[in-house]
Amino acid sequence: MEAVLERILKTYDLLANRTTALGDDARAKLTDYLAMLAQGGENDPHRLAVCGLTYLRKLDGSNDPVKAGYTGL
Repeated sequence: MEAVLERILKTYDLLANRTTALGDDARAKLTDYLAMLAQGGENDPHRLAVCGLTYLRKLDGSNDPVKAGYTGL
């Protein structure tokens, strides 16, 4: 699980082009989220990575359509 967590964090840093690392709070939330998925039966590391990246984007609001500039027009 630790390898999946590190993979998610490294990939997220590359995608988000961040100059600062994620806070401990976001890391803890991600760890809890991955544990929940694992308890639910998900054990594919690639799928866990995708779910984890999606979860981090949700936390930072980057997949909010309004912030992305979509107005529905």
